[in-house]
Amino acid sequence: MGKKFLRFEFLLLFAVFIIATCGLVYELVAGTLASYLLGDSVKQFSFIIGVYLFSMGIGSFFSKFFHKNLLNTFVEIEILVGLIGGLSSVILFLLFESVEYFQFILYLLVFITGFLVGLEIPLLMNILKDKVEFRDLVSNVFTFDYIGALLASILFPLILIPKLGIMGTSLFFGMINVSIAIALCFLLKRELKNSYFLKTKAIFSFAVLLGVFFFQIKFWIIQKENFMEKISFILIRHNISVLF
Repeated sequence: MGKKFLRFEFLLLFAVFIIATCGLVYELVAGTLASYLLGDSVKQFSFIIGVYLFSMGIGSFFSKFFHKNLLNTFVEIEILVGLIGGLSSVILFLLFESVEYFQFILYLLVFITGFLVGLEIPLLMNILKDKVEFRDLVSNVFTFDYIGALLASILFPLILIPKLGIMGTSLFFGMINVSIAIALCFLLKRELKNSYFLKTKAIFSFAVLLGVFFFQIKFWIIQKENFMEKISFILIRHNISVLF
């Protein structure tokens, strides 16, 4: 029984680590994207960070209204965070030139993501509060939370953006979020209600993110090829005009 609980506690604390890492990545993606598309990086990052932290506070406040099936609710939120956070950059890229109220949509997505992340930590603490001493619970949860945030802040500029790009980064971490939900569905299926439905929902969400991830890679390759063709055409025309 002790080993079973230790596994249960470790899984949820690891989920905290992933939540913190993915949540900060979504925040950094939104700030970077806003800076690229709208300019004034200081203003955009300040607003994004402010809205994200404010929405986390609102999410934490509303977490007190959840009393039943907390583990199921946590898994559902994990899936939602993965989908919304993962697809946010793709949605914003697609809407930038076609929507008049782009900034409203940008901050709305940031708010929703932060709200959901803000819900998760209190839910986890409520799940574990009767099984772990309060002092240990708080210190463990916030330790994993801050370590995850540090890891995200280091990986984002050094590895993620150079290797995956903005859209690839958000989609990749969306898949990580949903992967945690899938793992919890399989490993804690006895503690979950209607785990089969949750598994199906999580696997479908992962498939959507994976499909969009590969589509965006193909999209950027095509865009790059089209760009190179245009450049070549311009150079050829320029050479012909010089020759004649």
